[in-house]
Amino acid sequence: MEETNKKEEYLKERYTLAMERIHGIIQEETVPAPFCVYFKKISEFLIQVEELWTKLRVGEMKNYTLEQWQELNHKMYEDILPEHYDVSYGNPDYAVAELGEVHGKLLSFLYTELRALLVYAFEGQLEESVVCLELFIEVYNRFEADEIPEYKEIQQIIYWFVSDYSELFVTRRIQESIDPDLDFAAKIIMESDLNDLRYLYQYGEYVSENEFKMAEFLNTLSEDEIAAMADTYTEGYRIGFVLGGKDLSIKRTVNIRYQLGFERMIRRAIRNFEKMGLRPVIYRAAVSTLNKRQNLRIGYVGASANPQFDYDHRADNALYLDKKFIERKLGVMRTAYEKWKQLAAWHAGPAVVETFGEAPFVPEAKETACCLSEKQEKLMVSFANESAQLTNQYIIGKERSFTIIAFPLPEIGPQFEEIFKETVKINTLDYMMYRDLQQKLIDALDQGVMVHIKGRDGNRTELTVALHEMTDPSKQTLFENCVADVNIPVGEVFTSPKLAGTNGILHVKQVYLGELNYIDLQVNFENGHVVSYSCSNFETEEENKKYFFENVMYHHDTLPLGEFAIGTNTVAYAMAKKYQIADKLPILIAEKMGPHFAIGDTCYSWSEDTAVYNPDGKEIIARDNEVSILRKEDPSKAYFGCHTDITIPYEEIGCIEVLCADGRRIPLIENGRFVLPGTEKLNEALDEIS
Repeated sequence: MEETNKKEEYLKERYTLAMERIHGIIQEETVPAPFCVYFKKISEFLIQVEELWTKLRVGEMKNYTLEQWQELNHKMYEDILPEHYDVSYGNPDYAVAELGEVHGKLLSFLYTELRALLVYAFEGQLEESVVCLELFIEVYNRFEADEIPEYKEIQQIIYWFVSDYSELFVTRRIQESIDPDLDFAAKIIMESDLNDLRYLYQYGEYVSENEFKMAEFLNTLSEDEIAAMADTYTEGYRIGFVLGGKDLSIKRTVNIRYQLGFERMIRRAIRNFEKMGLRPVIYRAAVSTLNKRQNLRIGYVGASANPQFDYDHRADNALYLDKKFIERKLGVMRTAYEKWKQLAAWHAGPAVVETFGEAPFVPEAKETACCLSEKQEKLMVSFANESAQLTNQYIIGKERSFTIIAFPLPEIGPQFEEIFKETVKINTLDYMMYRDLQQKLIDALDQGVMVHIKGRDGNRTELTVALHEMTDPSKQTLFENCVADVNIPVGEVFTSPKLAGTNGILHVKQVYLGELNYIDLQVNFENGHVVSYSCSNFETEEENKKYFFENVMYHHDTLPLGEFAIGTNTVAYAMAKKYQIADKLPILIAEKMGPHFAIGDTCYSWSEDTAVYNPDGKEIIARDNEVSILRKEDPSKAYFGCHTDITIPYEEIGCIEVLCADGRRIPLIENGRFVLPGTEKLNEALDEIS
């Protein structure tokens, strides 16, 4: 305790000295234009954060009115909001235009990293705050020299910052992911008066109308309605362990991910999980470059103040990424997991609440944004493989599970409440009916050696998917009968296909993957591997390929087809058509609205050796493919750390048919309608919109 107090006092002293220096920068003219303007602007921001830190620590903001909280929240994120982004140093275009090509990217990176101080203030992370302030001062001091510093000088300051402090930032992130005692968010959820919407602003996240109106709306629902939402979510999680043959009783924590505004549901879910013996682990989406994964936000989140800002800085690690840094980060991860190996062993996996309904985001590609070199791309692939293996060593894949459920946001439009109720209906569809209907599809698919998929009406799909062989069809099956457990809502049958013999073209006119829009997307497969791809988002072929390479291929030269599935949730499809929201649905629901194909790992990655059974008692044997089986020799060759579903909507399907060894063809879908005997009921929802 005495040592902790000494460290705290030492950090406070460093913080005080740093802020004294930053206050001085406001008054100085020792840095030449245009850099002087930049450093003064950032200093003003840091002084505002200092004031925020003080108010939070002394409790002054407890008495803030709702309007005061809203004003503060807007001020915190004002500089990167779309209406101000053209003149923000967070915008690499503006930074390069104002500060020059040599320093623009570097100083835009620094600006972005310093914005994390807002979060550190709310969570009371003093050490993280101190080292960021000292980074800013060190860079400023170099610009005070007689000559403007070279690019390499500033780049090296940044490099040694991320290297030296990877132990601080990465270790903290590992602990956040498994330690329930880091309960900043859990306390807000469980201790706040959720009828008093001021609680939304206590996270320090950006709060838009979506979060505010969602919380407001959930407060109008009855306890029974909230229970139905939460119980579906938590029961799906529990059933995932049962169907996966995994022992939930040996686990003690669950990671809950959600968007602000859902606290009433999450509070009920936490109580449900507690009855299963699980405490919540709830961590914020990463704010430090050391822990971010491109522009993805993994954890609990508020609104994105500006998706373009997130996208512009998705590859900021290009400024420092090299082999030595990767080795350093992996070493820190291993040490952290070893320190908390018992917490890691107790961790059961994520329970995710996704949202949909935001205006679709189509990013602008900027030459001024950081970009990984080819060598760095390969390093990232290597790191993804090694870090996944490391995580699996401590949070054992075959012992963990997950669940995902999705709900619409108010931004979806004036019919939000109707769409929300329809979504709840979709999330609670008749489990038994879908189980039986889907079993008929599986019985037909199990007779085949291949499945042929062909598009229509401008869809160029012409693809043949190869299936595994069974040694005992009386006890074995190829496709999982997916009902409402880990993957809510109900509505798909899926398999890990054979790669050899899987060939052809996958095409879709428009699809959203990871919240990014793809127009006229085409992927070509040879023996189950991606050999080429294209889309029509940007003016040049090079930009289009780079877009797909970064955001779907995740810098891999090729990826296997990890999953083939047929979605059966025509009710969700009808809802999408009725309300014209197909472009806003998350992949979780969209994948149930037609056949889909996942590029990357199989659905069973890291747990292929765990037997999985369908409700009829048959074991699903198609858990591996020719790539994932390489885990027995070298796991780095078997896994890619990505799994991206691409769905073809029913309306673009000409046919899906099973090809049998004896020459028979069993049609499942023709011209967008189910034709296999016993599955016709799935067309009823389609009839309502035809």
